[in-house]
Amino acid sequence: MTDKVLIYTDGASKGNPGPGGYGVILKFGKYVKELTAGYRKTTNNRMELLAVIAGLEALKDSKYSVIIYSDSKYVVDTIEKGWIWNWQKKGFKNKKNIDLWQRYIPLHKKFRPKFKWVKGHAGHPQNERCDALAVMSAESAELLIDKVYEQESKPDSLFPPQ
Repeated sequence: MTDKVLIYTDGASKGNPGPGGYGVILKFGKYVKELTAGYRKTTNNRMELLAVIAGLEALKDSKYSVIIYSDSKYVVDTIEKGWIWNWQKKGFKNKKNIDLWQRYIPLHKKFRPKFKWVKGHAGHPQNERCDALAVMSAESAELLIDKVYEQESKPDSLFPPQ
């Protein structure tokens, strides 16, 4: 048996914002599980981060070390360089995707994942598969609603629509 859980992630959006999706591969020894979902209006960065969250939320046990492979510098650098903790101290002032970062933090504290950046679209088999899952979900006819993003992206108005 192994003592490591490997999580491969990718996010995609058709337009930014636009329809988007994420793909995740979880690997533990000989066991492999894929996760994917698509949203009708979101951003690439949200999908990259949501892929990480979905992968961690799928784990049942925190006794194994976790390594996450991502092609997102946004996600990897924010966590590995510790920016997230300064953002949290400052109440995420002027930061995007606050809801997802706040959802990620307890998962980070529980699983203590290590991140490894992989170059996207460079032939890495699991990254390519995650990309295919993300794109497939973004193009699906059955898209979920990214409620927080859609609410935050509505234009401010003093007058109700007529």
